[in-house]
Amino acid sequence: ETTWERPSSVPGTPKSPPANSPSVLTVNGYHISGTPVHQLDSGHMSLRKASGDPQVSLGGKSQTVVSKNKQVSTEINCVTFPHPDVMPEQQLLKPSEWSYCDYFWADKKDSQGNNTVSGFEILLQKQLKGKQMQKEMAEFVRERIKIEEEYAKNLSKLSQNSLAAQEEGTLGEAWAQLKKSLADEAEVHLKFSSKLQSEVEKPLLNFRENFKKDMKKCDHHIADLRKHLASRYAAVEKARKALTERQKDLEMKTQQLEVKLSNKTEEEIKKARRKSTQAGDDLMRCVDLYNQAQSKWFEEMVTTTLELERLEVERVEMIRQHLCQYTQLRHETDMFNQSTVELVDQLLRKVDPAKDRELWVKEHKTGDIRPVDMEI
Repeated sequence: ETTWERPSSVPGTPKSPPANSPSVLTVNGYHISGTPVHQLDSGHMSLRKASGDPQVSLGGKSQTVVSKNKQVSTEINCVTFPHPDVMPEQQLLKPSEWSYCDYFWADKKDSQGNNTVSGFEILLQKQLKGKQMQKEMAEFVRERIKIEEEYAKNLSKLSQNSLAAQEEGTLGEAWAQLKKSLADEAEVHLKFSSKLQSEVEKPLLNFRENFKKDMKKCDHHIADLRKHLASRYAAVEKARKALTERQKDLEMKTQQLEVKLSNKTEEEIKKARRKSTQAGDDLMRCVDLYNQAQSKWFEEMVTTTLELERLEVERVEMIRQHLCQYTQLRHETDMFNQSTVELVDQLLRKVDPAKDRELWVKEHKTGDIRPVDMEI
């Protein structure tokens, strides 16, 4: 069961639902089940105007409840909203931010403009899209890991190449160290790929493993509440129709009795009046049950949308942290790669052609007697 309650006296919290949030159903100008009309708190800083004619912009089946020549509320897809003429503004539940719980009460037409999609379904689609994006990011990192592994393998293979292995002297030492640095660099990239797998890819894949199952539970729960609300709405319409018929029957019998066009007795009139009264009581009971169902749906919608919002914030923050880990590992890899060539740089600075020539001559000289000119 939900732990959310409509805000009342909490400082800084609106006392009424957001614009386009469901209203209490009315009958003959009175709110059923003792629920008052949501009034605006004039002292609150954040107000929002209801946008457009909901019967036009929101689509779906709609009906307007008229009381005393004023449109009190309008029903759209079995949900009752306050009519803009009666309540032009409503407070946001979270006025300081663009929160899910304030902007997804009404249904919206799909991209083809044929069917309507509930606001909650739109939120679910975003959550599922976010999960897919997270999965694709993990796949991207997996491709990077493969590249790093292949790169490390090729570097290691190249370090064992025998090309220029016979270079001698200080240049030969630098060349040998350069080849060895490839093997060291291969090890760095291999470790980088391993850390990418354990510290970036795996957490991305494992985060909220039961996400889809949890989303399905939320979807079924809210969908069941909407179905229950729709059935209560149908009961209200049926009771409203029955009341109209009873009132017409009572009015007709009363008129016939007054003009003496019928042998209807006063007892029959009383019976018709009792049936009309009973029909009115049935309607009020159905409206009361409808308002209870809508209140339950309202509260669960707020609770669930706030939870979806929390999960989205958690998802984004989790991905941000692991991408930061990726860049940190990348910086470390660059640093280690740099260290593998530092010794190469040192040896290259010590390359001395004169010394190399001296060492080579000493090892390979054939003699220091120079030829002389031939005498006659």
